[in-house]
Amino acid sequence: MGDKRGAPAPSPQQARAQASAITSGKSVPETGVSPSSQLRTLFDQPRLSPGQRRIAQYLIEHITEAAFLSITDLAERAGVSQPSVTRFAAAVGFSGYPALREKLQAIALGALSGGPVAAEENGANELQSAVDAEIDNLENLRRDFADPDQLIDVGRKLSQSTPLTILGLRISASLAEYFAYAARRIHPDVRLVTRGGSVAYDALLQSREAGGTWVLAFSMPRHAQETLTAVRVARSAGLRVALVTDLALGPVADTADVVFATGTGSRLVFDSYAAPGVIAAALLQAMTDADPERTQARLEDYEQISDQHQFFLRD
Repeated sequence: MGDKRGAPAPSPQQARAQASAITSGKSVPETGVSPSSQLRTLFDQPRLSPGQRRIAQYLIEHITEAAFLSITDLAERAGVSQPSVTRFAAAVGFSGYPALREKLQAIALGALSGGPVAAEENGANELQSAVDAEIDNLENLRRDFADPDQLIDVGRKLSQSTPLTILGLRISASLAEYFAYAARRIHPDVRLVTRGGSVAYDALLQSREAGGTWVLAFSMPRHAQETLTAVRVARSAGLRVALVTDLALGPVADTADVVFATGTGSRLVFDSYAAPGVIAAALLQAMTDADPERTQARLEDYEQISDQHQFFLRD
C-alpha cells in the first residue's frame, strides 16, 4: 500500500537499501581486534621481500602454533632460511626473532583465550570444522568493521566512477559476477572483466577513456599472475584500484590503492568465501548510501521492468 499521497510502497530490496545504511564513525567493539588484523597491521608497514611475505603469510594463517616455534622450525615451515627470519623480524620493527616471538605469543594467547574450541576437542567432523573456520573469519571481519569509514569512503568513490569496472579472473570471477550483477541495479554503467590478457587490457583502457576512475578487483587464492598484470595496467592507465583479497601482503595488494583483506575458508578441497562475500555486499551497501536518490530511482525502474516482463516467480 502507498502512503497518504499515493506514493508506492518500496519493494523489499528498496526497503533493505533504505534500512541498512552504514553508520559512519568508529564504534566500540565488543571484543578486541582480531589476531589476523593485528598481524596485518604489524606486517603491512614495510615493503617486504617475497621470502618475507611468505613468513608473514605463514604467521597470519598459523598464529596459534607458529608463535611458539623456534627460529629453526619457523624457517623450515615457511620454506625460508633462518637468516631470512631474522631479517624479517628486523624489517617489521623488532630487535630480533626473540622480541618478535614475544609479541606473536601475546597475540596468540589472546586468540586462544577467546577463540573457538578446536575441532578435536568438540568432536566436529570435517564439514563442521570448515563451517567453524568460516565463522571465525566472519567474527574477525566483524571486528574489522568496528570502524567502517574506509569502506564508506571507497563505496562513495565506486559510486561516482562512471563507468565502474569490476575485475575478477579465474576463481575470483564468481565474486566479481555477483558484485557486478547487483551493482547494475544501482549504477548506470558497470563493466565486468572476467577474462585476462589483452581482453582485460582493452576493457580497462576503454573504461579510463570513457571517464572511469576506479576498478574494484577480486583476488582470491591461488592468486593469478594475470590479475597482477591487469591491476598494473589499470594503475598505469590512471585508474585507482580497490582490492578484495585474503591477505594484505603480496604483489597484488602492494599494487592496489586500497585493500580489504579477510580470511577465506580453506578446510575443504576448494576455498569458500563467506567473509569476502560480506565485504562485497557491504561495498554495495556503501554505494547505495552514497547516492540514495539515484539508488531509489533505479530500483523503482527495475521493479517496474521486472513486473512487466515477469522476471521472478511469485513467492
